[in-house]
Parts: sequence; structure tokens; C-alpha cells
Amino acid sequence: QVQLAESGGGLVQPGGSLRLSCAASGSIFSINAMAWYRQAPGKQRELVATIVSGGSSTYADSVKGRFTISRDNAKNTVYLQISSLKPEDTAVYSCNAQIRKTWFDSWRQYWGQGTQVTVSS
Repeated sequence: QVQLAESGGGLVQPGGSLRLSCAASGSIFSINAMAWYRQAPGKQRELVATIVSGGSSTYADSVKGRFTISRDNAKNTVYLQISSLKPEDTAVYSCNAQIRKTWFDSWRQYWGQGTQVTVSS
């Protein structure tokens, strides 16, 4: 089994910062792209940032300059440093990873359970 576990969410004031973590565990041969998504109440899920195994990253326009995605391949972990938070950043943040369990397996998508980020004064 493969599991993704997020941590680091919470309540923060506007302008504040948080660091989210997502660790993949279980039977893992290789991880390709890792990403963070978010979903606010009543809205569709939004891709926030993606990082591939080589380290290249992309961001949604709404978070460029405020969010930074990074990963530690040795720990199978992806991070999202979020700063200059705004109330509209309030959402459940979930991580996603493309994982192969063995050399013979195809790439499959795995999701974490999500962590709540609430930006409010």
C-alpha cells in the first residue's frame, strides 16, 4: 500500500505563513511528479503547484511569488511554503503524487487526505 500524509495546516492571520508537508510511505519504487491542490468551499479543486523529480516547478498564477513548492526525494516528501496568506487562500490543501510501486508497475496517482488552511483575523 502507498499512503500520502499531509501535515502543517491550521489557522493563520492574513499576511502570515505556513509550511505544509506531505510524506509518501509504503511500497514505493519511484515518484515522478508531486503536486499540491486546494479546494475551497463551494469551489472546484485547483492545482496550486507541481514539482517533478528533477526539481522543476510550476505554479498557479494566483499563488506565484507567495507559494514555494519543494521536495526531498530521499524522504519521499513534498513541501509547500505558503506566505503572505490571504483569506481567499482558505481551503483544504491536498497532495498528489505519481508513484510506481515496482519497476514493472505503471505510474499511478495517489492522494493524501488533505489538511485545512484557514486564513482569518
